[in-house]
Amino acid sequence: MDKRILIVDDEEDIAELLEDFLSIEGYEIYKATNGTSAKKILSEVDIDFILLDIMMPEESGFTLCKSLREIYSIPIIFLSALQDDTDKIRGLNIGADDYIVKDATPGEIVARIKAIERRLNNFDTQSKNKKNNIIRFKSLELNIMTRSLLIENEKVTLTAKEFDLIKLFLTYPNQVFTYDQIIEKIWGYNQGDFHSVRVYIGKLREKIEEKTNDFKISTVWGVGYKAEGVSCE
Repeated sequence: MDKRILIVDDEEDIAELLEDFLSIEGYEIYKATNGTSAKKILSEVDIDFILLDIMMPEESGFTLCKSLREIYSIPIIFLSALQDDTDKIRGLNIGADDYIVKDATPGEIVARIKAIERRLNNFDTQSKNKKNNIIRFKSLELNIMTRSLLIENEKVTLTAKEFDLIKLFLTYPNQVFTYDQIIEKIWGYNQGDFHSVRVYIGKLREKIEEKTNDFKISTVWGVGYKAEGVSCE
């Protein structure tokens, strides 16, 4: 079955151009011009990726992304004319999996989507090869098949990249990962950057630390990060 992509953008010419390129690549495209129509499509169709503009009528992409993250773990990619670093940081902080400036070529956008798809497929393949798809550490329980995290038996909402990060740290306990290794394993391409890694690690830390002190992602200064004292079942 073709992967389904929802393009949320009020600029119809851009949405149509993206539809042309993505359809050639075998994706099934759905389009919405605002948050209301996007939510309606999501309630009716199993969407695999969301391409989301920021500057839209009624509801901004930032607001829409934040509300969607309370319900869905679908990869969300911001596609925006806003180029300022503060906008990129804000987008990543509220749950986006990537941020692409609109002057990017359609080919680059397709490559970014395929990179996320490969990363997700790689994690799924690894999980199918394991007898036990549950990783436990004290009060944490990570379900690889359902891509969900429980802490003290309470579900913690994670973005796709946040899930992949905690899975990486729990799968390889006490191993130090450099920034380059994290970018390669989580982003799956060479266009990630150190700042994005810091943003995602920071958000993941917040979500875990407000629930428990059992698990800690420590900074190894000048190198990267590691999960200290982890010994998983």
